[in-house]
Amino acid sequence: MLRTRIAGVGHYVPENVVTNNDLSLIMETSDEWIQERTGIKERRWVATDSEDTTSSMGTAAARKAIADAGLEPSDIDFIIFATLSPDYYFPGPGVQVQEQLGLDTIGALDVRNQCSGFVYGLSVADQFIKTGMYKNILLIGSELHSGGLDKTTRGRGVSVIFGDGAGAVVLSATEEEGKGILTTKLHSEGKHAKELALLGPATSRWVDTIMEENDPEDLSYYPYMNGNFVFKHAVTRFQEVIHEALAEAGKSPEDIDLLIPHQANLRISQYIQAKMGLGADKVFNNIMKYGNTTAASIPIALSEAKAEGKVKDGDLLCLAAFGSGFTWGSALIQF
Repeated sequence: MLRTRIAGVGHYVPENVVTNNDLSLIMETSDEWIQERTGIKERRWVATDSEDTTSSMGTAAARKAIADAGLEPSDIDFIIFATLSPDYYFPGPGVQVQEQLGLDTIGALDVRNQCSGFVYGLSVADQFIKTGMYKNILLIGSELHSGGLDKTTRGRGVSVIFGDGAGAVVLSATEEEGKGILTTKLHSEGKHAKELALLGPATSRWVDTIMEENDPEDLSYYPYMNGNFVFKHAVTRFQEVIHEALAEAGKSPEDIDLLIPHQANLRISQYIQAKMGLGADKVFNNIMKYGNTTAASIPIALSEAKAEGKVKDGDLLCLAAFGSGFTWGSALIQF
């Protein structure tokens, strides 16, 4: 029976570090205010003179993941790219990675599930590999948020949270018993779509309309987040979907060697850790350094955890995410 294993991991973040104190120079905020609410100390934002893009960062992370898997780019059969911040409105960045890696005309799929994008992409890749359709799939999560944030006091509730970066994994087929993805669980609840969203420009409210109205109070082209509402739903859904995956695999929270949650807010991760009775050594957080990198946050964290020796052969990993949509999901993986 074919299963899907994580064969390689890699990540890339821009060199430009933006601290909370840096933000206090351009908006009314402080290091204490940001850390108290989010746990974030700094984040990476692409510098204005940088050539980094969502696709190029994804390609940089992908090269590292492919090398970590001991493969060549030509070994990749399929690309899945998760992002909310593509280089272009269309086409999606998956095809750009195909070109940047110099690959043959393999398929490239773009996933638009925001914070849950990597977990959704993982589930899709798992189905392709288990059925034997593909052998080595490149899964990327990459985001360039900084260019679309309201970097004023008005937008600080959102802009202080998000960072730029990319993470990638190579997913490969294996027949080894006790290895690979055990289960993935995916959910959505669209009635809350506008609680965490960027509503314009969009086909329902296009650029010409926004320009014609020229309304200084129109903030539809900036991300909106109902912070308290999102927090309350996140802490509930995280627990539900983790327990759902554990139950299907016949596991319990005590069996988890490492939980890697989407890095949305350190307070959410700490709440989940406490509710599930997990020790600090069993939950990996790096939001303090990078902020919320949306679809990139789990693969960046996974790559760092492996580099730090916190992911070992045979470990049971749990990945979980919640975000815009609302969408949420989890994955259990025997590493």
